Amino acid sequence: MGSLDGKVAIVTGAGSGIGRAIAIGLAGEGAAVVVADVNAETAGDVAIHIGARALPIECDVSDAAQVNAMVDAAVGQLGRVDILVNNAGRALGGPVAKMTDEDWDSVLDTNLRGTFLCTRAVLRHMIPQRSGSIVNTASGLGMRAQAYTAAYGASKAAVIHFTRIVATEVARYGIRVNAFTPGVTDTPLWRQFRSEE
Repeated sequence: MGSLDGKVAIVTGAGSGIGRAIAIGLAGEGAAVVVADVNAETAGDVAIHIGARALPIECDVSDAAQVNAMVDAAVGQLGRVDILVNNAGRALGGPVAKMTDEDWDSVLDTNLRGTFLCTRAVLRHMIPQRSGSIVNTASGLGMRAQAYTAAYGASKAAVIHFTRIVATEVARYGIRVNAFTPGVTDTPLWRQFRSEE
C-alpha cells in the first residue's frame, strides 16, 4: 500500500532527468502516472519502466490543443487527475544583446506558457472534485540574477509568482499549488551547458 494508491498524476517532461525520477517516485507510491514528454520515445521508455499503471503521452506543453488532449486522455483512460507536476523545461543561454526572438520565445513558451496551459487544463477537473495538488518546477535562477540566463531566469521567476497567485485562487477548493527549486542535478538539460569533464 502506497500513500498515493488510487491517485492519478500527470508529470510533464517525464521522459528524462528530474521528471523521470518524479514519475517513477510517484508510481512507487501507488499513483497511476501519465508520462508526458515532447519525445514520444523517452516517454514510452519511462512508462515501460513503471509498468501497467503508466500512460505515455507525447505532448508539447506549449500547444494548448495537445495539452487539453493529454488531460482528456488522462481522465478518459485513468478516470481522474489528482496531481500535476509541471516539470517540462527548456534552457538556452547567451547574452541578451545576441538573443534571438526564437530563443526567447522557445524558453518562455515551454517553461511559462506550458505551466499555465497544463495548470488551466487540470483545474477544470480539480475544481469540481474539490481536491488536487499542482507542483511547479522552478529554479534558483528565478530568484537571483546570473549573466546569460535571461530567458530561463525570467521564465522561472514568472513561474514562482504564477504559483503564488494560483495557490491563492484555488485554496478554497482544497487544491494545493507549490513550486520547488531543485539544486544542481546531473540531467541532460544541465549537461548541455557543460563539457564532459
